[in-house]
Amino acid sequence: MPLQKLQLRPGVNRESTTLANEGTWFEMDKVRFRSGYPEKLGGWVKDSGPNTSTLQPSTGTLWGVCRSLLNWLNLAGFNLLGLGTNLKYYIQNGTGGGFYDITPIRDTAVAVASAFTTNTATNTGTQTTLVINDPGHGAQTGDFVTISATSGPVNGVLAANINGEHRITYLTTGTYSIVVTGTASSSGTPAVSATFAYQITTGSAVYTANVGWGAGGWGGSSGPSAATTINGGTPVTAVSTTAITVVSTTGFAASGTIYIDTEGISYTAVTATTFQGTITRGVSGTTAAAHANGASIYQYPSSATGWGIAAPTGLGIGQQLRLWSEANFGQNLVLNPRGGALYYWVVDNTPTVFNRAQMLSSTNTNTQNGIQYWLADAYCPTICNFVMVSDASRFVIAFGCNVQGSTTLDPLLIRWSDAEDILVWEPLETNDAGFYRLSNGSEIVGAMQARQEILIWTDAALYAMQFIGPPDAWGFQILADNISIAGPNAMTSAANVTYWLGLDKFYMYSGRVETLYCPLRQYIFGDINLQQQYQFFAGTNEGFNEIWWFYCSASSTVIDRYVIYNHLERIWSYGNLTRTAWLDTPLRNFPSATGENSGNAILVYHENGVNDASVNPPVPISAYIQSADFDIGDGHNYGFAWRMIPDITFDGSTVNNPQVTFTLRPRQNPGANYNTADTPTVTSAQNYQNQRNYTVQQFTQIVYTRIRGRQMAFKVSSDGLGVQWQLGVPSLDVRPDGRR
Repeated sequence: MPLQKLQLRPGVNRESTTLANEGTWFEMDKVRFRSGYPEKLGGWVKDSGPNTSTLQPSTGTLWGVCRSLLNWLNLAGFNLLGLGTNLKYYIQNGTGGGFYDITPIRDTAVAVASAFTTNTATNTGTQTTLVINDPGHGAQTGDFVTISATSGPVNGVLAANINGEHRITYLTTGTYSIVVTGTASSSGTPAVSATFAYQITTGSAVYTANVGWGAGGWGGSSGPSAATTINGGTPVTAVSTTAITVVSTTGFAASGTIYIDTEGISYTAVTATTFQGTITRGVSGTTAAAHANGASIYQYPSSATGWGIAAPTGLGIGQQLRLWSEANFGQNLVLNPRGGALYYWVVDNTPTVFNRAQMLSSTNTNTQNGIQYWLADAYCPTICNFVMVSDASRFVIAFGCNVQGSTTLDPLLIRWSDAEDILVWEPLETNDAGFYRLSNGSEIVGAMQARQEILIWTDAALYAMQFIGPPDAWGFQILADNISIAGPNAMTSAANVTYWLGLDKFYMYSGRVETLYCPLRQYIFGDINLQQQYQFFAGTNEGFNEIWWFYCSASSTVIDRYVIYNHLERIWSYGNLTRTAWLDTPLRNFPSATGENSGNAILVYHENGVNDASVNPPVPISAYIQSADFDIGDGHNYGFAWRMIPDITFDGSTVNNPQVTFTLRPRQNPGANYNTADTPTVTSAQNYQNQRNYTVQQFTQIVYTRIRGRQMAFKVSSDGLGVQWQLGVPSLDVRPDGRR
């Protein structure tokens, strides 16, 4: 028989059986299609810029899992990259530059007189853990605190070893532990004053379901709204009581629930120094216990919880992961942890001076390194889910936020500042500030700036927000209902078309909303973890006309898969890869992405080299693609494949003699297992002395095989360092070999 060309249709199809998909590709990993032909994905390189924080996990590694990236230039030409993790927010100045911690401080840093103690007196001389007594700390385990101005040594630990940033390792109602660099040389409880700057409460890296006891609000738990101590002269016993005498009830609600140690106690009335009325012990699933005179008492907002406090109704269902949204307002940055406050970062045109972001609605003035942070008016949202700066007239827009005068988040409410003014939020006849509440759905999931409008996704509909000028400033219209979106970052735009990942299919919007055909739909949505859907995200790779989506497979709680849509050629591909954020920016040479290293973030640049250089030394990228089954003739006879003429190039490889493996996988019938495969190695016929002047190599040598089957699948794979390849049209010589 003459040679048969293995001319397969571009793209991969998993919507049917391997035989029904004859003539196309069926399985793959780390392979894309370019001009209709499969090729190995480009490599990636780690950005090893130093973490400039005094407390860092390791060089080039950031605290937490990064979920957001934003790249912009300031007026001095600095190439700034914002990175938001579940633990912190960083700014990087230029590729390979330092990562600066600008994580906001909760409100402002407050000087507190506090007692330090060693954890146990028996470990004197070796103990490096200090316990700090601060009844109003409002922190949770894993939070960060910066200590300064310590007035003296603590149990022999010098102030210089205490001052600086620390991570809280354990806490109780009024105390918490930190680890210092010095060791204790004595025991005791010296009263030493210091200044404590508590960073905003850390968030979760993944969605946690059914957390119940101790569950935090959206993005993490909050601190107490009021605190006092027992001042009754006698302890509160474990039995019922008619009143609890305290130092002061200032700041406490007229009725509600207080927490002493781990017990919740409700009351219906207060005086200046007592909780009284109807006293109910052991509420919220706690147990009544005795409490000593001087014990700390706390009260928490109804919308949040503190450490060790049972979650209010509805918060015990699950805890969402920490997501950041951010946008540059001129050269400065406005940012928001989902479910938290709005913050503002003012850039300093000195490459080594990076201030912390400040709460936009703070009631305290603040100046850092000579930079004055102006404060927004009293109408500025204090809590929201997503923030954006519009292209039209630079409005700062808060999606899913509180009504002025309330601390309760309305997940469908949109509020915007005056044009060109981040500080003015009060709607007046003399400005363009305003608000609007959507009606379709239960919450705003996300929003994105499109060509002539802002697209807003609720969990049930898609809206368009268009600038219409005074007096209303913005107009709203519904574009589609009964649709879905997987998460706040599951959308992106390319060539003036918006694409997004739904809960059961893909969508596109080009003036009208349409379902995007996907030949991988069953493969993706049949094996996906929708409980972690807020992790899912999209990004572009415009150098290859691609849309990338990253998601979690059904058995994984972290992202482990990707799917690619080539919007120019309308071709799909897929594979396995762990990434947590993606940004295709023209301000940097390569697409930026973040991965994980021992639970913390690393920044990598894709399409850079041909290896996985996120580790040192680099390791190979294993890539393969396999066809669907094809018949020998019409499938009536067995066939014997005895030779193959490969057609492959190694353009871009960085090693001598790059090689791939061709595999023919025969089987008797569609329901049978694949038989023993024949895997001849295809190598370059030329040695290259100068790797930089590598030229395209086409192969003409014959590969001899001995394979017999009724159907066959063809596979090309590689797992070597420095190997890059693109497949052409190989030919296979098959002759009839009987009917059984």
